[in-house]
Amino acid sequence: MTYVVTDNCIKCKYTDCVEVCPVDCFYEGPNFLVIDPEECIDCTLCEPECPIGAIYPDDDLPKDQQHFLELNAELTLLWPVITEMKAAPEDAKEWEGVANKLKHLER
Repeated sequence: MTYVVTDNCIKCKYTDCVEVCPVDCFYEGPNFLVIDPEECIDCTLCEPECPIGAIYPDDDLPKDQQHFLELNAELTLLWPVITEMKAAPEDAKEWEGVANKLKHLER
């Protein structure tokens, strides 16, 4: 099993989760984080650290978020690993809970 970063992370990009990851499986894009499904060891540490509930175990992904499993795997091949917490974008609070943010994903 792996954990998956979903839609709610787009444009919020809180990085609390990367600090607790023992295997450094988070990758950072311009406005989104992803988890490498090949590196994730299912330790469960990242999920409760996400302040906006954007991380799910793959077997609990909501139906409308299923495509994020493939997207996480794809983007880990393009983006650099992130291992330390950074400040969230200045407008992160404005984007919390906004639905259907995939169109705002920057690659």
